[in-house]
Amino acid sequence: MNKLPWLEIDDPFPPVMAALREPNGLLAAGADLSPARLLDAYTHGIFPWYSDGEPILWWSPAPRCVILPERFHASRSLQKTWRSGAFTVTINRDFPAVMSACATTGDRAERGTWITREMFDAYCTMHRLGWAHSLETWHDGKLAGGIYGIAIGKIFFGESMFSRGSNASKIALWMLCRSLHTLGFRLVDCQMESAHLLSLGAQNISRAAFQSALQQLAHPATALDVQEWQKSIETLTP
Repeated sequence: MNKLPWLEIDDPFPPVMAALREPNGLLAAGADLSPARLLDAYTHGIFPWYSDGEPILWWSPAPRCVILPERFHASRSLQKTWRSGAFTVTINRDFPAVMSACATTGDRAERGTWITREMFDAYCTMHRLGWAHSLETWHDGKLAGGIYGIAIGKIFFGESMFSRGSNASKIALWMLCRSLHTLGFRLVDCQMESAHLLSLGAQNISRAAFQSALQQLAHPATALDVQEWQKSIETLTP
């Protein structure tokens, strides 16, 4: 196995094709989580993922798991839940709370989480700069579920989601897809597949197809118009 490249602060990322030789698309280690580094990473199909005590690890898996927003699979029971009015949906109401919940909900508190303090601070900075966003679901006035990620151009790069009750995260992902679809978003990046994501309509695409989508949809790198997103959310009545 080739030696994993170590990045200093000013070093560029290796070509993503180099990740083919590493398990799960591991590409490089090191560098930092500055906004400029993160924007460069995402626009090239790279993301950070590591645990406490490890250096920053950068990944670019192939195949890539994505959801085409218009093809999200909402089961009849999920549609019924949404029509019941049990959940309300907001955007960017409490980004830090969503990140914290993603790190601590369920068995993550026992197993540990890749959402380290360093990651938390970096993505909260990206949120303040208008690149990172959250969508929250609420039940009886309490935060029940949510998802957060990075929006660049017409791609939403999903990072994590959580649920504190049945269907809370599914509603969040569904409403994310529905609302962003109205704004012309073409992809929700899920990074790596899971049975849960596949059941909701996710699919795997090749590295070449994902890189082509990045060139078409994330270059030039533009931020999400939050006011327009808010308008689209307000049309999502049960």
